[in-house]
Amino acid sequence: MKYVPRQNIFKDFFQQREAFIVQYKNGDMTKKEYIEESYFYMKQNDIKPFQKMDSFEKAIYNYQYYNMMAKYCYLQAKEIKKYGKHSEKQREYLQRVNQYYYQKDKSTMAALEVEEFRGVEVYYIRTKSSYLKDQLYEIVFKGHKGVILHSKSAWLRERLEDEQIFSEVIKNSLIENYINEKY
Repeated sequence: MKYVPRQNIFKDFFQQREAFIVQYKNGDMTKKEYIEESYFYMKQNDIKPFQKMDSFEKAIYNYQYYNMMAKYCYLQAKEIKKYGKHSEKQREYLQRVNQYYYQKDKSTMAALEVEEFRGVEVYYIRTKSSYLKDQLYEIVFKGHKGVILHSKSAWLRERLEDEQIFSEVIKNSLIENYINEKY
């Protein structure tokens, strides 16, 4: 995002994200449209991730950036697969998906480290997807309203277990409808 004096990039970014979420929750946009609109907003505003995540806000900002980029690339890969052409392009998009999810998980770790792994609840979530069953877990930052992250990363889960904050209990996601809606 380009620097503009007296502009709060966190406020602008998260306000726009919240506006998209409200539209999604109200049924004004599908999950696919939510992902596409978020992606186009980031591109239009030249939003880039922070190189240094030395605050909780920067880590969450980066998490949201990489999460949307991964989801958008996944949409593109699915679209290409649907037509059965350009399998090399599909593979390229899927590689990007994995790279973005890895960066997303690094952003999650940065947020956890800033918070010193305190005030965090982590547990597996129920999903309708057999692919995500017993893999997807939810990370809730209790001191930060609405900050609910997800991962299926083994290395991140191991660190959470080492910090003794990972619960093997399976719960419903706090954002169950979004998690279980296909796109």
